Amino acid sequence: MSDNEDVVGAAEEQTKTSPDSVPAADDDSKTSVVTERTEEVIPGETEKMVTESIDEDGDVVEETTEVTRKTVKRTMKITETSSTTKTTTLTTPAKLYGKDLSEYDDVDVESLLAQLSPEEITILAKEVDPDDNFLPPDQRCSYECTKDATGPLNRKQLIEHINKQAIETPDQPEFEPYVQGKVRGKKWVPPPRDARDIEAEEQIAIDMGEEYEHALSDATQEEIIDLAAILGFHSMMNQDQYHASLLNKGQPVGLGWDGITKSTQQKLFPMDPPNSTDVEESIKRVKDDDNKLVDLNLNNIKNISDEKLEQLFDALPQNEHLEVLSLTNVGLTDKTALLLAEAIEKSKTLRVLNVETNFLSPPVIVRLVQALLKCHTIEEFRASNQRSAVLGNKIEMEITNLVEKNPSLLRLGLHLEFNDARHRVAAHLQRNIDRIRKDLELRLQFRFFNNLHRKSTRIQ
Repeated sequence: MSDNEDVVGAAEEQTKTSPDSVPAADDDSKTSVVTERTEEVIPGETEKMVTESIDEDGDVVEETTEVTRKTVKRTMKITETSSTTKTTTLTTPAKLYGKDLSEYDDVDVESLLAQLSPEEITILAKEVDPDDNFLPPDQRCSYECTKDATGPLNRKQLIEHINKQAIETPDQPEFEPYVQGKVRGKKWVPPPRDARDIEAEEQIAIDMGEEYEHALSDATQEEIIDLAAILGFHSMMNQDQYHASLLNKGQPVGLGWDGITKSTQQKLFPMDPPNSTDVEESIKRVKDDDNKLVDLNLNNIKNISDEKLEQLFDALPQNEHLEVLSLTNVGLTDKTALLLAEAIEKSKTLRVLNVETNFLSPPVIVRLVQALLKCHTIEEFRASNQRSAVLGNKIEMEITNLVEKNPSLLRLGLHLEFNDARHRVAAHLQRNIDRIRKDLELRLQFRFFNNLHRKSTRIQ
């Protein structure tokens, strides 16, 4: 075999691909080709070639030549790797300890807790957040201090200890020590001023005549200040001087051009006396339907228990004389407010309800507004400044829809953040006021003409 045949054979093997070595790939697969080249030398056969030739003397000379043939086998191996990655996302239900959450619906939690020891209950309580804003922070926090109490809190000793620690703590060393008179960093240089600004500040001489010059030269400082106030140069004086000149009260003594206006002394008003309403007596009068009890004000009474509030709300439906109920800042919670909502639905005479500055959540406020639909006597409802400062868009839209269905509500005390809710509520309340005003005018006209008809009948 010649060398040309070896090259041709290697090329043919390179172009051939066997089915075993190249797997079929999908359309969306990625193929990487790895080429390996190996050469293998196979020992060949030795052949003897005898040639006869005649030399110069005419003798026949035999020449024996041994030819050894070597076969070089070149193999080109092409490996194609096809890989297809498919990601499938399945929505699987949430699991807890290998089980679906729906399997725990029928589990009796009370029986499971009864089987736990006190130590296990303590460990479980550390891992669970009760999510109750009314619990103190030390009961919601999982951290438990194991140190013994050092005694009651002494604020003065605590401040002294903090100040002592601050003094004893060494200052952090500076990268560049301070040297008096040495400028550290880049020194600020003011930019050059514009020539036009300098020219504008130059004084301009004005000839006002001898009469005005003499008047100004003999005028006192207070008179010049009055003149500046009359001419409108209020930036040259303080507020006291300006208002004193306008009101002709005389300039304050000792102020001058460089006088500083001091703050006006606040007027001291006496503190409002605490609410002295007897809660138990008021509840008894509501139960007895006292005709003299028209306005019940329990504002700012913070020691009203939930039991007393429940007794008051239970007596409201049977009362037919109470018109105004104020429960501002009494610690009203969601539990007692739901009882109030049930009492409102059955009330017959209540016109004004005020539950501001309490601990009501937004859903409970919605429940109170919903109760106003069944009570057609309430004209004013106030429930601002609660635990949640922001109600949210969903709650405000629910309140707006309920207010638009109420034909008797005239005033609503709630802070609505969104403009759409504010405008719709204001427009509906104005329509209710206009309708009631028209009804009142018609009633007055009817009474007037009725009385006029009776007088004319008596005269005849």
